[in-house]
Amino acid sequence: MAAVTTPTRPPLRASETPDTPAWARWANDHRKWLFAAPAMVFVAALIVFPLAWTGYLSLTDAEGSVRAESEFVGFQNYVEVLTDTDRFWPAVGRTAAFTVVALLFEVVLGMAVALLLWRPFRGQKWVRVAILMPLVATPVAVGMMWRLIFDPNIGMANQVLGWVGIAPQPWLAGQHSALPTTIFIDVWQWTPMVVLILLAGLTSLSDEPQEAARIDGASTWQRFRHVTLPLVMPTVVVAILLRGIDALKTFDILYATKGRGGGSFHEVETLNVYAYGLSFDYNEYGISSTVLIVFFLIIIGSMWALTSRRKEARR
Repeated sequence: MAAVTTPTRPPLRASETPDTPAWARWANDHRKWLFAAPAMVFVAALIVFPLAWTGYLSLTDAEGSVRAESEFVGFQNYVEVLTDTDRFWPAVGRTAAFTVVALLFEVVLGMAVALLLWRPFRGQKWVRVAILMPLVATPVAVGMMWRLIFDPNIGMANQVLGWVGIAPQPWLAGQHSALPTTIFIDVWQWTPMVVLILLAGLTSLSDEPQEAARIDGASTWQRFRHVTLPLVMPTVVVAILLRGIDALKTFDILYATKGRGGGSFHEVETLNVYAYGLSFDYNEYGISSTVLIVFFLIIIGSMWALTSRRKEARR
């Protein structure tokens, strides 16, 4: 006759007794999730509710006040926004130009400075402190400071140009020079952040590949191109991801330097500035919510593209 086996209970933990209820044992087995659940629910509520409310407003003709009566208009706001060639699409172009150009300069300059700080030298600590100084100030303070420096009449920038015989420039006051000037301000403030990220990646690299390439007779440029850059590329992608998303959302520097509407001719009006003006200057909450939802989708798409690039770099 075959032996009959009876199921056995899993062994009890040190904190459990035979009389411990089943729900208590379950809670003990899943305690790491239970402890994290309140924080996860709170963060999810902070993210989901604003997105859901903004998405709802984007489907209505809400204006004047968010508490005022509004009618459901479906995707009419999206059609209106996506066919707006006067303000929306130029704002998209400025947002893309600001992000791409600023990010390009910040990554290139950040890599150059990180390579200079990679090897120890005398006074290295003081140089690092000086480089990080722009990160100490708030973006609004930085914007106001450079607004005074670039003032066409009393600004220090034109005075310095006058000393070397160069004619005064409009800087922030010019219709075509305002956007490049704000890009310069952004690069000045946020390049140190890229330096920190890339320097952390460089210091984690082993010296053995560099020594092997040096023994094989590789030049400095060859060692950087074929050894250092491939090894540090995952860190570069992280820097691009973090700084790129932050550059897409830039608002404070632009508003501090040019004010509402991004200037008289909307010369620095990005999607953030455009949505802010629709909400707080014209109280068109339905249209502004639509712009924000489209902007959110652009950011999500950019994050996905950069994350995919990071995975490829790891391979």
